[in-house]
Amino acid sequence: MSIKDGLLLGRVWRDDVGPEGGPCVVTVLNGSVFDITSQAGPTVRDICEMAEPAAYVRDAAGQALCALEDLLNGQVSGVRLLAPCDLHAVKACGVTFAGSMIERVIEERAAGDPAAAEGIRNQIGALIGRSLKDLKPGSPEANAVKGALIAEGLWSQYLEVGIGPDAEVFSKAQVLSSVGHSAKIGLHPSSTWNNPEPEVVLAVTSKGAIVGATLGNDVNLRDIEGRSALLLSKAKDNNASCAIGPFIRLFDETFSLDDVRRAVLELRVTGTDGFELTGHSAMDQISRDPEDLVAQTIGAHHQYPDGLMLFLGTLFAPTQDRDPEGAPGEGFTHKIGDTVSISSPALGTLTNTVDLSTHCPPWTFGARALMTNLAQRGLL
Repeated sequence: MSIKDGLLLGRVWRDDVGPEGGPCVVTVLNGSVFDITSQAGPTVRDICEMAEPAAYVRDAAGQALCALEDLLNGQVSGVRLLAPCDLHAVKACGVTFAGSMIERVIEERAAGDPAAAEGIRNQIGALIGRSLKDLKPGSPEANAVKGALIAEGLWSQYLEVGIGPDAEVFSKAQVLSSVGHSAKIGLHPSSTWNNPEPEVVLAVTSKGAIVGATLGNDVNLRDIEGRSALLLSKAKDNNASCAIGPFIRLFDETFSLDDVRRAVLELRVTGTDGFELTGHSAMDQISRDPEDLVAQTIGAHHQYPDGLMLFLGTLFAPTQDRDPEGAPGEGFTHKIGDTVSISSPALGTLTNTVDLSTHCPPWTFGARALMTNLAQRGLL
């Protein structure tokens, strides 16, 4: 399955629309990108809320802009990819894979100190992994393991959301603050232990219907979250700390939620120092089904009138030493200039370059700016 076979929905910034340029809704047909922005669908949110988003996009009349490959490679003057969501809330699920759950417990026990991680990993990692690998969260078997771990002094808040009845769902980014393919992605300048998190991101309507999927990088600051889970917002929501894209692949006859359940995400980090890290996240290893995660996020208990983008969590948790001679046992952490690529055949490739959040372009185009821009262009 290839992304080229899919029905794609995304956003670009065009310098040649409106008084100062503006965001446009696009799709892809036969290798070319088409602007399908209209009064019927001036935002991606509006299209996702339609009764049949896939049918609308398939039949939408559009203006040819450029070749898809040229856009992905940043070779189109005056046009650049944005995150494919606009008015959606951006939410994320944590600790949804047993493998990464172990690393969250290690972060907590290490209190954000990477030098302590390896010893703790050797002490408890194997035991917890054997105990939790095949457990269904919230099941009687999971409750029995919970009791055993408490007795052993190994209970953790991360194990609670990993195998307990309630999933961890948090706000990853503000509306319109996510960055897209080829953009810089940001680290808080106080962080010294961090990593990418390759994830599938679902596009969910205000009624809770899942209409498509894309890729995301839920940048993780291990030292800050490890010091205290109450610092989650500082660890997760910073300028340019959320990348989504390159496109939402809408569900149709070629792509469904079952394909998401079978997806394998490949990760590659390439540093300017010559370092390379590879990894993967296999969705068939997830502990909670995507539909369950959506149901725990949106429903009678919580509404999202403009829909949401939902990160599903990751299996990937890097332990490979980046500086084995200078800092053995501290594992991986980003360096400025790292190139991070997350790819899956059905969803394409999302590539970003790491910088400090304070050095990434500031986020200035919010909801008021979007509404003003669309009104000036006669689209509202």
